[in-house]
Amino acid sequence: MIAVWAPRAGSVRLRRLTPAGATVSEHDLAPDARGGGWWSSEVELAEGERYGFLLDGRADLRPDPRSRRQPRGVHGPSALFDASRFGWTDEHWEGRQLAGGVVYELHVGTFTPEGTLDALSGRLDHLVDLGVTHIELLPVNAFSGTWNWGYDGVLWYAVHEGYGGPAAYQRFVDAAHARGLAVVQDVVYNHLGPSGNYLPEFGPYLRDGQNTTWGASVNLDEPAVREFIIENALMWLRDLHVDALRLDAVHALHDERSPHLLQELAERVDALAEELGRPLSLIAESDLNDPTLILPREAGGYGLTAQWSDDWHHAVHVALTGETEGYYADFAAPDALPKVSQGGFFHDGTFSSFRGRPHGSPLPEDVPAWRLVTFTQDHDQIGNRAEGDRLSASLSPGRLAVAAVLTLTAPGTPMLFMGEEWGASTPWQFFTSHEEPELAKATAEGRIAEFARMGWDPDRVPDPQDPETFRRSHLDWDEVGEPHHESLLALYRHLIALRRERPELTDPDMAHTVVTVIEAEAAPQSRAYRIDRGALSVLVNLTGAEVEFPVDADARILLETSEVSVTGRAIGLPPESAVIVGPAA
Repeated sequence: MIAVWAPRAGSVRLRRLTPAGATVSEHDLAPDARGGGWWSSEVELAEGERYGFLLDGRADLRPDPRSRRQPRGVHGPSALFDASRFGWTDEHWEGRQLAGGVVYELHVGTFTPEGTLDALSGRLDHLVDLGVTHIELLPVNAFSGTWNWGYDGVLWYAVHEGYGGPAAYQRFVDAAHARGLAVVQDVVYNHLGPSGNYLPEFGPYLRDGQNTTWGASVNLDEPAVREFIIENALMWLRDLHVDALRLDAVHALHDERSPHLLQELAERVDALAEELGRPLSLIAESDLNDPTLILPREAGGYGLTAQWSDDWHHAVHVALTGETEGYYADFAAPDALPKVSQGGFFHDGTFSSFRGRPHGSPLPEDVPAWRLVTFTQDHDQIGNRAEGDRLSASLSPGRLAVAAVLTLTAPGTPMLFMGEEWGASTPWQFFTSHEEPELAKATAEGRIAEFARMGWDPDRVPDPQDPETFRRSHLDWDEVGEPHHESLLALYRHLIALRRERPELTDPDMAHTVVTVIEAEAAPQSRAYRIDRGALSVLVNLTGAEVEFPVDADARILLETSEVSVTGRAIGLPPESAVIVGPAA
């Protein structure tokens, strides 16, 4: 049976097509017994068969809103895809909890030269050797054009054909599980892309008169739209064996109903985890600093697993780079790094100069640290810079090593962005491939104008529609074996192994982390830090001179990023260096 929710249509007709696009047959759908705008037909489609819908007698064919495969892109017909036909080999996979893990974020299209899921599967050994536990993919749902970050998706149930489609996605997840790696899929439920979005022709998927930063707001007042979102989330976890979802910008979900969509989603995912017998996680991206997201439902929260911590990123970015423009301004405060390391949020009701008002709420003391995903680099914080420059473009090798130490000894769940582990020299820039000339022109001009208003030379802002912008953003795997890159990669491997071996580094109690700041007299924003994680101490020198740290008599050096001096009960750190000391395990 074929069915579609189309309450805005007065008639719905199914068209069956050949792979070349010729019409095979047409069939009228009738109002479904369930009511509420559902239409259905007893027609049975074969695996891979092309089809689409004609609404109200119009000639333009529309893809299925729940299409699992779009062989000719989001403007073309859908193809039937039965996920149950795949021969999984992960029957013994028990899943992975997020607690104690290390996440690796990547974009399928630029991680390898080929930019496909099968090519990504061929690079999994690199990630296993690195020691990460979770691979997080930027959105892979179907979008208009050839390449895109993925946040302009319009068919949430389909995997972008350029990556290999849903069959390649299943092969990738199966291969990841075979190597002990969990898969996190980034999903976007707060808006739809500007091209190929035919859903409003079917029903009230969007809310009139209410927009997000990226377009019209999704209509969460409509029960069928809520179920459309929840069923999509369950599809990734159930049918494609994904282990976790990263929920993009949940602060842009406008929901006045009770329970909130996020709570409904968490309840349904928890029930599915029980049914499947393996852990399933929901990780929110939010700029609200609202603990409600991750508090247990019995404590009045939504019960999500974790949320990203932009505050931690901002505090560490300022410490490493000295940048204090825009939203970084507040994080120049001496207590920024201690506060986010010991309490989770920097803005917990304090005044945000960037927002011009108080922001955030305190994180309860009993929230475990691993529920905050912490990072020094991610796709947003790199790609939303004018030139898409990584830390490797401006920091010395010494500071890049310190960044690694800070990231992988933080109390939260650390996340790396692809190539960070070897200090990739390639940028990660904002790229699109909109097919409509007007949209392509508006996107390019809007991007350049945005940064011109901030004082950037327009000639330095890459054109997102230029294929070279996409090409430049690919990782260069040939540089991994070069001496500087190789030594940084070895440091990341050592740090991840140490994090796995020393329980102090995954202690979930933030009260067991104490950060002491040593400010350089000659340069007030140049600081050194002593970060005590239980019996271990992470000593960091970001000043321009040697800093001496007292240590216990039985302390030994577990890791150092450059040669230090040891005198009695003190360790002298040269500028731009870090060391981890503590008793033997």
